[in-house]
Amino acid sequence: MLSGSAILRVGLLILAAAGLAWIIQSVWLHGPAPETAAPAAATMTPARPPGVASAPPPTVRVVKPAEPSPEPPRPVAEAPPPTLPASPPTDPAPSPAPAPVARMAPPEADPVAEAEENAPPAAVSLIDLNTASVAELNGLKGGGAIGRTIVQHRPYASVDQLLSKRVLNRATYQRIKDQVSVR
Repeated sequence: MLSGSAILRVGLLILAAAGLAWIIQSVWLHGPAPETAAPAAATMTPARPPGVASAPPPTVRVVKPAEPSPEPPRPVAEAPPPTLPASPPTDPAPSPAPAPVARMAPPEADPVAEAEENAPPAAVSLIDLNTASVAELNGLKGGGAIGRTIVQHRPYASVDQLLSKRVLNRATYQRIKDQVSVR
C-alpha cells in the first residue's frame, strides 16, 4: 500500500515525465516555431464571460510598401568564359598491380585447451542437505544466500522437498538440484 507522500511523488514524477516528453516532441522533433506564427497569435480574441455581448473583431489593415519606379536597364559587361586548367599528362605505363592480401593461417590447436574442452565433466561432490553447514549451502553455484533457509526447514527425506516444503522457488531449485543430495 502506498502512503500519501509516495503517491504524491509518483504523481510529480509522471507530470515531470509528461512535460519533458512534450518539450522533446515540440522542440526537438518539430524544430523551433516559425516566425509567421506570431501574427496569427495576435489576432486571437480572448474568451468573454457569458452574458457579455460580443463586439465585432478588430480589423487588421495590411499596408503594402510602395513599389519602386522601374529604372531603365543597365548595360552588363560580359565576363570572359572561365578557362579550365590543363590536365596533367597521363602516364602511358599501367600502374603496378596491387600486392596480394596476406591471409592469416588458422591458429594451431593448443593440446591442453583441446583436452580440457573434450574432457568429461568434473565430478561434483554432492552436499548433504541434512548435514551441510550454512556456508557450504551458500557456496552452491546459482543458489545465492539460501543456506540459512535450508537449515531452518531440516530434516529432508528427498531433494524434492525443497519445493514441496516451499523452501526454494523453482528456478533456484533447478540450478542447485544436481549439487545436493539427501543421505
